[in-house]
Amino acid sequence: MENYTQTSTDFILQGLFPPSRVGLILFTFTITVFLMALAGNLCMVLLILLDAHLHTPMYLLLSQLSLLDLIYVCTTVPKMASGFLSGNKSISFIGCYIQSFFFSNIACSEALILMSMAYDRYIAICFPLHYSVRMSNRMCLLLIAGSLAVGFFNGCAHTLYVFHLPYCEHRVTNHFFCNVPAMSNIACTDTRVYEYILTLCASLILLIPFLGTLLSYGLVLRAVYYMRSREGRKKAYSTCSTHLTVVTFYYAPFAYTYVRPKSLRSPGEDKVLAVFYTIITPMLNPVIYSLRNKKVTGALGRESQRICAVKM
Repeated sequence: MENYTQTSTDFILQGLFPPSRVGLILFTFTITVFLMALAGNLCMVLLILLDAHLHTPMYLLLSQLSLLDLIYVCTTVPKMASGFLSGNKSISFIGCYIQSFFFSNIACSEALILMSMAYDRYIAICFPLHYSVRMSNRMCLLLIAGSLAVGFFNGCAHTLYVFHLPYCEHRVTNHFFCNVPAMSNIACTDTRVYEYILTLCASLILLIPFLGTLLSYGLVLRAVYYMRSREGRKKAYSTCSTHLTVVTFYYAPFAYTYVRPKSLRSPGEDKVLAVFYTIITPMLNPVIYSLRNKKVTGALGRESQRICAVKM
């Protein structure tokens, strides 16, 4: 019997899985993916922090992506797991507010970080002799700071609005975390205008970085096409394909969820798609970058040898 005890300010998250054997199997799989995402992203952050060979703009941006993914999974999954295991699916007002803020913040920041990574590859491949000037560590830090600032503003704007809406006594949300659209659905007021604004904002947040990324890689592919070195073309294609894989995994479920009109969306679909960009994509990012990147695997080998030498 599930416990839905709540105070007057609590919300209820219906969760992701039914309380059944199938739900337990899916829950176990999800927790396994969560632990892999946690370990992979934490490893990437620490590896880039500790290895001096990776203190370059490309890897600084990658470490920021891993850090954002780390916060992503820690914001949503533990509460979902707690609710499934205990049966108590209530979440406090402040807990819901924090979840909503971090989700809106990181979703926007990560899109801009991915665009910055595309710009970094554009400069590295199209202007290799000017890379250290055009993409210095200072420029990299400015791109990171700008991405986080825009994400912070986006998170504040949406979260403050949604949590100032009047909510009825029945506060059951058909989701596994406090997502802004899901919260607006249970408000006791007409939110159609806000939903149009949300769709517009989501379209801009996705479209502008996506177009920036496409432009960067379009110019990269054009430069690669005219390269005389076969080895250079192969290396450039490998680097670009890695990044484009990550971009595809990030944008596809987001665009399908937020750009479509509300009438074409369903809570069930939204929850399944949310699993992709909150759990599966954060798990895949470090795997994609580490397995296909010789510098990362080399750094991992050096740090492993260093740890073994210290133990001996």
